[in-house]
Amino acid sequence: MNLFEKIFNHQIISRLDDSGTFMVTSHERAWLKTMLNHPAAADAFAADTLAKLRSALEQDMPMDVSAHLIEKARSQDRQVYHPMLRPLRRSIMNRNGMRITYEVKGGRVISEQRGFPYKLEYSMVKREWYLLWYHIPNHAWMSTRLSKILSVTAEPLDPPEAERILKKIGRILESRRYEAVIEVVPKYNAELSRILYAFSCFEKNVIYDAEKDTYRIKITLLKDELEYLLSKIRFLGMRVRVVEGGYLKRRMLESATLALERYGVDADGGEGNVEDVEKRA
Repeated sequence: MNLFEKIFNHQIISRLDDSGTFMVTSHERAWLKTMLNHPAAADAFAADTLAKLRSALEQDMPMDVSAHLIEKARSQDRQVYHPMLRPLRRSIMNRNGMRITYEVKGGRVISEQRGFPYKLEYSMVKREWYLLWYHIPNHAWMSTRLSKILSVTAEPLDPPEAERILKKIGRILESRRYEAVIEVVPKYNAELSRILYAFSCFEKNVIYDAEKDTYRIKITLLKDELEYLLSKIRFLGMRVRVVEGGYLKRRMLESATLALERYGVDADGGEGNVEDVEKRA
């Protein structure tokens, strides 16, 4: 492709973007038609949207995956999409309140509680959706699994009250924020992309010290997520070390001490003989 063809194609794409039009390939249309046949599609789209998509793809052939994909035996996965996601997203976007009925430990049901939905989060560890919300009568910050919510209905809320609740939530979240600095051991700088990928789900800022050829990753998270961050640090092993964050340092020291004890290294750094190590292991 020469320079003039590139300029011409760029002009076409720019005009399509300006008009709100986007291009899709036949493979993308076939994939979409296949996905719309999945039972979860009825929950993921409103009925009229689903009907429009199916109508637009009526002349397309679905993707044939029988000869290319083989699903082996596996444990049962929870459904990633949840029917309550769409109505809850609308309530969050419109700053509405809600009436929520949910189940707690022991099977007890808490009915018709007045609340303010703030955010939807997906836990990569537990593979479940959570609703973060503010309990208005109890002035409490709540985190509830969507699988435990029995019913939720939107409830109009005056804009001044919504703004007041959002300010309260902001103060609560600020008190729960935690900052840590993770340093990449210079020997492993070549693996920076892999290390950053491990921390991709966290709010972070990367700082490079040219004199020391050292990368430092400043991570900001909620205290509830510290255990997940620890699992990522342990996974990376010798590639990183915690330079700021007292709690993380203590937990990593505890893990390292237990590991050394398991393999026969005493507190003074001495190592037992092979027989002792085997017995302790």
